[in-house]
Amino acid sequence: MTDRAVVIAGGGPTGLMLAGELALAGIEVVIVERRTSQVLDGSRAGGLHSRTIEVLDQRGIAERFVSEGKKHPFAGFAGTFLDISDFPTRHNYVLALKQNHIEPILAGWVDELGVPILRGREVVGFTHDDTGVDVELSDDTPLRAEYLVGCDGGRSLVRKTASIDFPGWDPTTSYLIAEVEMEDEPAIGMRPEGGGIGPVNPAEGGGPYGVVLVEKKLDQTTEPTLKVVSEALVAAYGTDYGVHSPTWISRFTDATRQAESYRRGRVLLAGDAAHVHGPQGGQGLNTGVQDAVNLGWKLAQVVGGTSPDSLLDTYHAERHPVGARVLHNTMAQVALARIDERSQALRDTMLELLSMDEPRKRIAGMISGLDIHYDLGEGHSLLGRRMPDFDLHTADGPTRVFSLLHEARPVLLNLGEPGGFDNSPWANRVRLVEGRHDGVWELPVLGEVDAPPAVLIRPDGHVAWAGELTDPELPRALETWFGAATPA
Repeated sequence: MTDRAVVIAGGGPTGLMLAGELALAGIEVVIVERRTSQVLDGSRAGGLHSRTIEVLDQRGIAERFVSEGKKHPFAGFAGTFLDISDFPTRHNYVLALKQNHIEPILAGWVDELGVPILRGREVVGFTHDDTGVDVELSDDTPLRAEYLVGCDGGRSLVRKTASIDFPGWDPTTSYLIAEVEMEDEPAIGMRPEGGGIGPVNPAEGGGPYGVVLVEKKLDQTTEPTLKVVSEALVAAYGTDYGVHSPTWISRFTDATRQAESYRRGRVLLAGDAAHVHGPQGGQGLNTGVQDAVNLGWKLAQVVGGTSPDSLLDTYHAERHPVGARVLHNTMAQVALARIDERSQALRDTMLELLSMDEPRKRIAGMISGLDIHYDLGEGHSLLGRRMPDFDLHTADGPTRVFSLLHEARPVLLNLGEPGGFDNSPWANRVRLVEGRHDGVWELPVLGEVDAPPAVLIRPDGHVAWAGELTDPELPRALETWFGAATPA
């Protein structure tokens, strides 16, 4: 007997997104969050990339975020702005929106879906076996779940208790980060070595200011103070600009690690619990939210009994390479930020390359998440890639692809002649939509692709199959991803 099908440790963006995905599928889920509210202590992520906005759009909630943020038509790489305004997506921009705004919006959505959040508590231990997980909370409340998902950050207790190794690289750089007031007008902008100064409210200008500075010493054992911030400002700018009245002060490093496995039995990891890296490119929160969207529908199908437990192995198979790539590019950006002459020569060479069209698209596609390709084997060039969100003409009227995914259900989209495939053995799981699209099919980085007559779209928006409805691979793809056929 279980209290909840799934317990999520951690109520940050990754945990909230995963809870929403599970709730949409009708799975009983609970979040355990140590904070008593969604208020954040300090600054964290500062924006949403194109693919993350797309997955929010797939659930019909993107506008909640877009209306609160500011659009910038570029992706950042090692301090270089790469124009993405020509990318074929409705969201060809970075949305500047701080995590302390992102989280309450996500929490509001999760609340609408009826997900309980056990606040002021945290997971302090668990044991797991072949049938479930016994979870111990800090208030001694026991919980029994079918699965436990650790979304509890880089120091994840869930990961450590599950004995999942966290190999990687120790930090090479330490950064101070603070929100402060300044008596004198500071030098606004980024610094060559990383960091810089900027107004907390760019539209209004003036203070308070966000400050990020590279520290001279790596091994810091004490909490940072206003005096430490003042000294770092003087070292970088020759003045501390009369810094005073800090709202908060913290530090972070470029420590880079990834969980050896995203799964151990009935325990799974997502977000920072699965991967930590430097903040370069602003990819951490975005990668975590996309982890959640990949895992959510799979976990829901396994809990619901329509798919075997082995479907969860595809979560690690698909998302671990994505995480590894993020680690790789953030380490490259840290290297490019060094200010010695050899690193400057390398940076100049990279700037020259990134001024060319193809390198710009490749790197911007990677940072934005729009080029993610899951290896699903041989087939159409769309296979494993995000489905374009184009306009559709259907019997029910005009719509678009992402609108079909609002309920987080898979869709078999037939763009050819109506009929031609009996979907009844999967009708209770897979929605069949007959439609027409007038126009080219274009993907970021890849460019134009041949339009298939039909396409099978997973709830995460990635293509599971594309081809003719008579293709014998279609029933196999349906069974692989959405369970065995059932009698009509």
